[in-house]
Amino acid sequence: MLAEALQAPDVVARQLTHDVDAYRDFGALLRERAPSSLLTIARGSSDHAAHYAAYLVMARLGKLVTSLPMSLVTLYQSRIACEGLASFAFSQSGQSPDLVEPTGYFRRGGAITAAFVNASESPLGTAAEWVFGLHAGDEKSVAATKSFIAQLLAGARLVAAWQGDPQLRDAIGRLPDTMAQASRLDWSRAVETLQGDDRLFVIGRGLGLPVALEAALKFKETCGIQAEAFSGAEVQHGPMALIGEGFPLLVFAPRGPAQPGLLELATRMRSRGARVLLAAPQGTPGADLPLAESPSEDLDPLCAIQSFYPMVEALARARGLDPDTPPFLNKVTRTQ
Repeated sequence: MLAEALQAPDVVARQLTHDVDAYRDFGALLRERAPSSLLTIARGSSDHAAHYAAYLVMARLGKLVTSLPMSLVTLYQSRIACEGLASFAFSQSGQSPDLVEPTGYFRRGGAITAAFVNASESPLGTAAEWVFGLHAGDEKSVAATKSFIAQLLAGARLVAAWQGDPQLRDAIGRLPDTMAQASRLDWSRAVETLQGDDRLFVIGRGLGLPVALEAALKFKETCGIQAEAFSGAEVQHGPMALIGEGFPLLVFAPRGPAQPGLLELATRMRSRGARVLLAAPQGTPGADLPLAESPSEDLDPLCAIQSFYPMVEALARARGLDPDTPPFLNKVTRTQ
C-alpha cells in the first residue's frame, strides 16, 4: 500500500501524457450536445472520486449531477429515460455488474456514456462509448491509493476539457511536482494521536468532502477504526451529540470557500474538549498536519489525500495490522 501510494505523483504524470485528444474531443461533445441530466456510477473509493468530479461539474459548470443508485437498473429494472443523459462511471477494475449493466443500458438508450477505469479492456470499458484509462498500473493492495488519485485527476481533466478552461488545464499539468511534495509532508502526529482510538469523525466540506469520505473508508479498511465522514455543516446536526471530551476528529481544511467555516468548527470543537487534528496549509493558525497547495485550489484535494495515505498505512502498522491485506476484503468486488 505504501509503495503504491508513493507512486501516485508518477501516475499523475503518466496519465497526463495519455488521452489528450480524447479529453478535448469529449469536452467538445459535451458542449455541443449539452446533456440535460448527468449521472455518476461508482462504488467505494471510486464513488468518492465520482463525488469530487460531480462537485467540480456543479461548481464550475452549474449542472446538477446525481449519483445513481445502481439497483434501480440491476434489481428494480426501472426504465430510466436516456434522452439528454450523460453517465460517468468510475472504477479501478471495471468488473462489477452493477457498474457495467447500467452503463450498457444507458448506451443502448442513446445516452452519452463514459468510463474512467484502470482496466480499459474490462467489461465496463467495453460497455461505455468513451473510455479513459487511469494509467495507474498494477495495484495489488486491497486498499486503493494511486488508482483513487488517478480517478480524481480524471475528473479534473474531464471538467477542464468540458469547460474549455486553459487555466485549470495548465494547473493540472503542473500537479506532479506538488503531489511529490505532498507525499513527503510529515503527518506522524496523526499516528501518535490516533494509535489507541477505535472511533473518530473525519470532516470536510465542498471539494474536500470526497477526501474526508475516502479517509474514513481507509481508517475502516486498514486500521479497524469506526470512522465516519461528515460535512462541516452536517456534523453540527445530530452527530454533534457524540462529540465530547477527548473525542477524536480529523478536519480537512484546504483552501477554498469552505475553509473559514472548517477552521471555526475546529476551534469550537477544541473548546469543548475534543481532540482535533486540523489538516490545513502550512501557516494556518492551529494547523496540526500540513497540506500542500496545488497550482489551483480546486486541485488541493489530490494533494491532501496524497499526504494522508502514508500516514494511515503507518497507523495500521502501529496498531499491529497489515494494511496490505485487510480482513474479509478482496481487491475486486462484484455486486449486483
